[in-house]
Amino acid sequence: MSALRQFLALLRVSLSELLLRRGPVLTIFVGVGCAVGVLVSMLAMGSGARREEMSNVRDDRVVIAGLGQRPLFGSIPREEAAAVRDLPGIRRDRDGRPIVVMESMIPIDGRRQGSGARIFVPLFGVTPNVTAYRPEMRFTAGRMFHPGLRELVTSNACTRLFSGFGLGDVRPIRGTGWTIVGHFDLGKASGCTIFADVNMIMSAFARDTYSGLEVMLQSPADLAAFRAAIKANPALHLEAIRQRVAVAQDFKELNAILDFASYFVGIIMAIGGTLGAVNSLYAIVDARRRELATLRAIGFRPGTIVACTLCESMLLAVPGAALGALLAWMLFNGLSASPFGYSFRLDVTPALVLLGVVWALVMGFIGGILPAVRAARIPVATALRAV
Repeated sequence: MSALRQFLALLRVSLSELLLRRGPVLTIFVGVGCAVGVLVSMLAMGSGARREEMSNVRDDRVVIAGLGQRPLFGSIPREEAAAVRDLPGIRRDRDGRPIVVMESMIPIDGRRQGSGARIFVPLFGVTPNVTAYRPEMRFTAGRMFHPGLRELVTSNACTRLFSGFGLGDVRPIRGTGWTIVGHFDLGKASGCTIFADVNMIMSAFARDTYSGLEVMLQSPADLAAFRAAIKANPALHLEAIRQRVAVAQDFKELNAILDFASYFVGIIMAIGGTLGAVNSLYAIVDARRRELATLRAIGFRPGTIVACTLCESMLLAVPGAALGALLAWMLFNGLSASPFGYSFRLDVTPALVLLGVVWALVMGFIGGILPAVRAARIPVATALRAV
């Protein structure tokens, strides 16, 4: 009998006896399912964060930063910001004004609904033309802030996640009260966003420079010409970064932390699940010692027994992976999270489910190696003594 026919025959017999070994099989299911469920649900944080970050990104939007500075965390003098408005390739609003948004970002504290936990959220001082730069911005209550007044407008997520952001509420900032006059949605974004007049913010915090600028181009293809115009002006010490790249840079550290935590916890769970699979497979092999020895006696190759045991181990891991991924999707997909003050919803994607299945197969393979070797080394004399 060929090695392939031996392998298929042995695998068919092994799978047909699964109901007779419910205890060890259930242990493998539960162990692998828990490990995959935890990994997928943890990775869903990073997936949700990246989805939130890129939810409203457009290729015709550009972030301006000082040379060597992080976008929106730099220092741009007013005269350089004014000079940017005259550069070519910038889209203009209905009144013919260039869509260049001056920004100054500061953190303010918020109190989480229910628990009252203190979390810092970003407040963006912006010019009023932010509505032209963000056409996805739609007011659901109230109005836009008036320049020169201490007024705030907040996304609806702020009212959902934090207390004290209702229409008409007064927020203390720098010893003075700022009134919330409007609520808005930002398209697909679900995080908390707060806007105020940039000049009032800079005055309150005694700032003379902007944190950054955001520019809407006439088309994504105009970026090269826009960059060339910046370099050609010796008075400008700035660089233009496509919004997609700038957002990825801003959240690089947060994403790295989320991914590290996900894989760290996932690996610990995987080790536990793998050890459980090893013990269960050892129990299965010990229960089949005479059967395996008999197969050796009638000519089944040791390599075939090893391959069959490994395949059985990996196949048993697949239902556990499906169960873990299903539970992660049912319990965590769409769940709100706010680590480090950044709000987003967990996102269990098909790619994460596939990763969970691969993770389970690796667990099954590693967990099956030692039991498979042990199964192949069962002496033929065991079967002869049984006779």
